[in-house]
Amino acid sequence: MPHYDGERPSLRGSEEAPFQSRGIPPNATSAMARETAEAPDVVARLLADRSVWRPIVVAIERRKPTIAVVCGRGSSGHVGVFLRYLIETRLGIPVSATAPSIITSFKRTLALRGALFIVVSQSGRSPDLIAATADARSSGALTVALINDAESPVAHAAEFILPIGAGPEVSIAATKSVIASMAAAAQLIAELDEDENLANAVARLPERLSRALALDWSGCADDLASARAVFVTARGFGLAPAREIALKMAETLRLPALSFSAAELMHGPRAAISHDTPVLTLRLADQTAGMIDTLVATLRKTGQRVHLCGGPATSLPWIGDDHPVTDAITLLAPAYRLIEATARRFDFDPDRPPHLSKVTETV
Repeated sequence: MPHYDGERPSLRGSEEAPFQSRGIPPNATSAMARETAEAPDVVARLLADRSVWRPIVVAIERRKPTIAVVCGRGSSGHVGVFLRYLIETRLGIPVSATAPSIITSFKRTLALRGALFIVVSQSGRSPDLIAATADARSSGALTVALINDAESPVAHAAEFILPIGAGPEVSIAATKSVIASMAAAAQLIAELDEDENLANAVARLPERLSRALALDWSGCADDLASARAVFVTARGFGLAPAREIALKMAETLRLPALSFSAAELMHGPRAAISHDTPVLTLRLADQTAGMIDTLVATLRKTGQRVHLCGGPATSLPWIGDDHPVTDAITLLAPAYRLIEATARRFDFDPDRPPHLSKVTETV
């Protein structure tokens, strides 16, 4: 792979074929692309095994927690944001995100008796997540591990495990495991809330993910190529995928990417938006849609580069609205494809960003 000193090559005026990379041969596919394409089958397998849900649902219903705590970092933390909106809107239970360093660095034990503690991790091997889960369980919390590796230390530290079964991920960038984790979270809450409408939407996810993988978001690519930074914005259930997309852009495209709620972006951060800071906006067909429409109209009126998925003013292809909870998950499929293809266009290897490792072992 060619060496880069931190500068992304300019693509303006390039005669090179679109999305061709010298880092990965043009006739090859990256692990990130392959693993993203596996997401529909992973979700279908996850939903086919109904035996894993009932014990967790019964335990939560029996203990009746009045607060939930989510624990995760990076992409897993974004699943936690998704869980927060699910739990608070569907179950009416307040949710807090815990910092594992409270246990490992500051040596404090949290009073979590009666709480629902959900740890999210792909590898399940980070020492601080292990310690935080073990501490929550010993303090009396109902601990659930939403995890890819069911034999990992985090899984063994929790009382219950919800294995997503995504299989190995070779690419540094987690894709299919993030989609599957969000699908598992949606199904868990649908079961707890006895929400048949949501359960049916989750059942449609594999087919909708397959369709979404065929969407071409390359209309963003030129703006990304000339950008000094990018903003990703959404609201409600869209905030988790917005944060996830921003992280993937930062680590895979080496492009500063900032994610804000649409409500926040209209205030202080808006001052930083200019002609070379495109805004990728995600719109869901729910109570947050009006706010997104107002934001997009305002930014476009002032000449900003706004790429929107969803709604009548959309500029990016979309498969049409279904349930806002599952649509938030589905949006990740074309976004991951865009990021992978643009990385190759930059001559970056999307599977091996510099200075990163697959398993983060934070103490």
